[in-house]
Amino acid sequence: EEAQKKAYCDREMGETGSKKEDKEDEIEKLTTKIDQASALSTKLQEEVAVLQKELSEIAKAQAQMDKIRAEEKAKYEKSRPELEQGIKGIQMALKVLRDYYSKDAKHESSDGAGSNIIGMLEVAESDFSKGLSDMISEEEAAQTSYEETTQENELATATKDADVTHKTKESKSLSKNAAELSSDRDGVNTELAAVMEY
Repeated sequence: EEAQKKAYCDREMGETGSKKEDKEDEIEKLTTKIDQASALSTKLQEEVAVLQKELSEIAKAQAQMDKIRAEEKAKYEKSRPELEQGIKGIQMALKVLRDYYSKDAKHESSDGAGSNIIGMLEVAESDFSKGLSDMISEEEAAQTSYEETTQENELATATKDADVTHKTKESKSLSKNAAELSSDRDGVNTELAAVMEY
C-alpha cells in the first residue's frame, strides 16, 4: 500500500514538476512579448512626439514666412506704381523738353543747357527703369522661392502627419496587445499557483 502511495506521489510530483516548468516557460515567453511590445510602443510614442514637434516648427516657420512674404508683396505693390509713375513723369518731361528745344530756333544758344538737362533726365529715366526691372525680378524670385518652400512644407507636413497617424495607431495596437498578454500571463500565474499548491 505504501509502495502504491509512493508510486502515485512520485508520478504526481513528476507531472506537477513538468506542469510547473511548462507554466514558468509560458510566463517567461509572455513576459518577453509584453516587454517587446511595451518597448516598441514607447519608442513609437517618442517618435510621434518628435514628429509633432517638427510639425509645430514647420507651421511656425510657414507662418513667419507668410507674414514676411505678405509684407514684401505689400511693399512691392506700393512701390511699383510709384516708380512707374516717376518714369512716366520723366518721359513726359523729356518729350516736352525735346519738343521745345527742337521747334524754337531762339533756344539754339541755350542748346547746351537743354541737352545737359535732357541728358540728366535720360540718366534718371535709365536708373528708374533699372530699379523697376530689379524690383520686378526680386519680387518674382521671392514669390517663386516662397511657393517652392511652401510646397516643400506642405509635402513634409503631409508626410509627417501620415507618420504620426500610422505610428499612433501602431502604438495603440501594441499597447492593447501588451495588455492582452498581461492578462494571459496573469491567468498562467494563477494556474502556476494552483500547480504549486497541488
